[in-house]
Parts: sequence; structure tokens; C-alpha cells
Amino acid sequence: MQGILYEEPSVLQFLFITCIIGGWTAWRTGKSVAENWQSYNTVVIYTLLLGIGIRFVHHALFEGTMFSPQYYVVDTIVLLLFSTAGFRYYRTRQMATNYYWLYEKASPFSWRQK
Repeated sequence: MQGILYEEPSVLQFLFITCIIGGWTAWRTGKSVAENWQSYNTVVIYTLLLGIGIRFVHHALFEGTMFSPQYYVVDTIVLLLFSTAGFRYYRTRQMATNYYWLYEKASPFSWRQK
């Protein structure tokens, strides 16, 4: 997988930066967008920008390539999964709480009509 999904010599570096640091930041990004009642398109735009930031962290800490389209896409897809999960989790919570007479939680990431 090294060379395809990540360029670092250890998968732990990829997991720490992209999944833990980047994932937490992406989750909080999705949460912030959902709490401000913005659309999902805003989540995508912010995550694309966050992907650039995570590539910079790879470059600054571990001398990774800054402008590699392949690794940028991989990092951004992982971040988009986290930000989408955060967005859906908090939007579901909002819908079930603010419109409790209309909707109830169907799962942590979706709601349904009562």
C-alpha cells in the first residue's frame, strides 16, 4: 500500500496525520457547517481546503511531497469521509431536536418522519 495510498515509510505516520489529526479536524468542520445550517456543498469546499493543509503537514513534518495530486486525492477522500460523518451526525441531531414533532432519529446519521 505504501506508494499507493501514502508516501511515508510507516503507515503509522499516515494514520496519525491524516486519520487522527485530519480526521478530527474534518469531523469538527462537518459539525460546524451543520450547526450553522449551511449546505453540504460548504462541507466539500472546506474539506478540499483542509486537504491542502494536511498535505502541508505531511510535507513540513516528514518531508513528504507537497504538490502530489495522488496523495492529495487520497488524503482528501479520507477527510471527506470524516467531515461527511460529522455533518450527518450533527444535522440528524438538529433535525430530531429542533423539529421533534416532525422527525425522529432513524440512526446516528439519518432521520425519518414520525
